[in-house]
Amino acid sequence: MSDAPRTERYEFTDDHGTAPAGHEHPAETPGLPDDAVDAVQGQMRDIAEVPAVEVITTAAVHLMSAAAVKCGLAADEDAEELKDLDEARKLITALAGFVTAAAPEIGSQHAGPLRDGLKSLQLAFREASPFPDAPGAGPGEKFTGPVYG
Repeated sequence: MSDAPRTERYEFTDDHGTAPAGHEHPAETPGLPDDAVDAVQGQMRDIAEVPAVEVITTAAVHLMSAAAVKCGLAADEDAEELKDLDEARKLITALAGFVTAAAPEIGSQHAGPLRDGLKSLQLAFREASPFPDAPGAGPGEKFTGPVYG
């Protein structure tokens, strides 16, 4: 593999070869200050240095945190007001699919804790639900299999 810097650029264009609104390359956007272009390019360099496993686990933790709040597990006094089981179901299902798909790529040392957190959320959802789903029918269980307490 070569140590030469990569020079290709990826751009989104329509059928006429022009970028859709909001997808212009920063250096080609009229009126965008040079310091803003530099900041964006710096952020792109920063994210390029982050290992994929970190990006994946960070995204999973964000999904877990949001699902926990929606299950009513927030530490604040208004946790019950923040509970929204419909939203929690969506987040837990997305997390289950994400963790299931990512596990072979990130290895068991990273996937194990994510699976444990997911199972805890699935059980918390069942406990918070006034009419709990049958085992195997809960959020994300089509990806993880039935979850038992």
